[in-house]
Amino acid sequence: MSRTSDAEGPNIPFWGLRLIAEAASRGAQLVCLPELFATGYNLSILQGEAIVLGNRYYEHIARSMASAARKHGIYLIAPFGRKTGVPGILANSALLFDDEGKQIGHFDKTHLWALERLYYADGNDYPVFDLKMGEVPLKIGIMICYDAGFPEACRSLALAGAEVVFCPAAWRIQEIAAWDLNLAQRALENLLFTVGVNRVGREGDLYLFGKGKICDPMGRTLFELPLDKEVVEVLEIDVDDVVRFRAEMPYLRDRKPHIYGALKGNNH
Repeated sequence: MSRTSDAEGPNIPFWGLRLIAEAASRGAQLVCLPELFATGYNLSILQGEAIVLGNRYYEHIARSMASAARKHGIYLIAPFGRKTGVPGILANSALLFDDEGKQIGHFDKTHLWALERLYYADGNDYPVFDLKMGEVPLKIGIMICYDAGFPEACRSLALAGAEVVFCPAAWRIQEIAAWDLNLAQRALENLLFTVGVNRVGREGDLYLFGKGKICDPMGRTLFELPLDKEVVEVLEIDVDDVVRFRAEMPYLRDRKPHIYGALKGNNH
């Protein structure tokens, strides 16, 4: 009998592995987990322990996610604390693994919420990733939770070519109306699909309500998960809708960046 050391990770598998397997068994080609799924979110409770855990188990989490992506032949968006290269410093990140288990990129949350700024480094760019679903090419972007409240974040991804933007989140019940509005509005104003993946459960006084959803390029909710229930759902979207709706409602084409100068560096 062997025992896994702390450096390698705990003996028990992450709950996320079960959900990934279930999604893959139902035909999913791309799976997204919620924000900071592996170590917990409520920093009022975790405080600096979030960074201790994130550093201690980083390699184990990354290996587990890579293995799951490879085993099931899927793309996988796995949001957890990412080692930045500066000793001890993590970013609130989402790592992207391809269907062979290779990490092909990451997105670091650019707008840190409340206590996050005390513990995580913020990101400063909006990468777009080229994937292939069978023979179909797909360009995706990622924003994390609070990022969805900033139009510039999703617009940056749209201008870089994103057709689908995933939003893993730990969104609290107090802003449930903003969850509905932000995901729909970001989809409409950029004429792309948004996919919100919210945590479910209570962490101390933090109530995370779930209600993941997909909004289409006209801002309509195509599908919505229930409140307060952990559910795996597999949905199919037609990415050709992005091209069609951008032709019918050319928001991106008709922008006038030359008159938007007041938006630059104007913080209040």
